[in-house]
Amino acid sequence: MSLAVIQMVSQDDVLANLAAARRLLQQAAEAGARLAVLPENFAAMGRRDLAALGRAEAEGQGPILPWLQQTARDLGLWIVAGTIPLPPVGQPSAKPHACSLLIDEHGERAVRYDKLHLFDVDVADARGRYRESDDYAFGGHVVVADTPVGQLGLTVCYDLRFPELYSRLREAGAELISAPAAFTAVTGAAHWQVLTRARAIETQCYVLAAGQGGMHPGGRETFGHSAIIDPWGRVLAEQPQGEAVLLASRDAAEQAAIRQRMPVALHRRFIAPEQPGPAPTEQP
Repeated sequence: MSLAVIQMVSQDDVLANLAAARRLLQQAAEAGARLAVLPENFAAMGRRDLAALGRAEAEGQGPILPWLQQTARDLGLWIVAGTIPLPPVGQPSAKPHACSLLIDEHGERAVRYDKLHLFDVDVADARGRYRESDDYAFGGHVVVADTPVGQLGLTVCYDLRFPELYSRLREAGAELISAPAAFTAVTGAAHWQVLTRARAIETQCYVLAAGQGGMHPGGRETFGHSAIIDPWGRVLAEQPQGEAVLLASRDAAEQAAIRQRMPVALHRRFIAPEQPGPAPTEQP
């Protein structure tokens, strides 16, 4: 089983979350995974000090980045580190990004993806109003990286609603796409499974959808239903709620056959730009 998706129910205690993530990643490694995807906000949910957390990590004083490096080395595992708040390189006091890091099996940072689409929406749940851009800066780059299990495109949560990003990842060579998330219970019940399968089908990629699944500080409830979905849209593994380690293998030959029989990439008439521009609502 070369692929693993980790579902968590993270709280506001960073060290406790890291201990839980280590336990789940170890299970994945022992089952033979080469690449594991942690969920969005895996290290902290419900915190109001995201800028301070990010600044501490950027200045080498936080616990998350050293933990990531050590865990990847100890387990010999490539890790997509969900998201952590992290300011731009060399600007520790700047507004953080919702940053998804890919760490290789030697504990080295392979690539960094900063979440492009921030969740500024109103939801009919206990919280009601979500404004990620209050805490995070918008990302600006599409990212694909080489891994032992194939070319990996990186996305995060709300990105799932923007198929042009996924088309661009496919054009850039993606064979797998990570989608760490913390979908609300309301939006997840309505759209999560449709969106994750649609992105897999249209890109003919494996989608590694690692979610939060349960109750969090402040009454926030997340949908869960983390899944590994193959390029034909089949759900290979899924977990409704609670902690879980989902496992699957990539069948490269079958993926190539799907792409050959249905060459959608060659039939596309609308081409996404190489890099994104600002949204109409984005502040300069």
